[in-house]
Amino acid sequence: MHKVIETPDAPPAIGPYSQGIQFGNLIFTSGQLPIDPESGEMPEDTKKQAHQCLKNLRSVLEAAGSSLSNVKKATVFVKDMNDFTDINEVYKQYFTFPFPARSLVEVARLPKDVKVEIEVIAATE
Repeated sequence: MHKVIETPDAPPAIGPYSQGIQFGNLIFTSGQLPIDPESGEMPEDTKKQAHQCLKNLRSVLEAAGSSLSNVKKATVFVKDMNDFTDINEVYKQYFTFPFPARSLVEVARLPKDVKVEIEVIAATE
């Protein structure tokens, strides 16, 4: 059985998908864009975008009773692989050893022309 995860503390879905789904003790989040859920604004800077994506992910996980410390796998989508170092600087502020498994891929385009989008798979507490 699965449970839909929704929170006003992360941006609402911009399409036919859920912010997250809990299935058993696993939580699957949709990719989070760097949109501030209160203002609807989006920073221009790649580092600030990465911070906002991770804040949004934290909110979705907390709504499911979990946290970033329970993330087992992350997928990061970037518009420009040259931003790899900047994203890593931000990423390590949210995750500690043992770090989750991760894929980081460059893509041609992301929704709303953002520079970064991040999704995760986490366990419940």
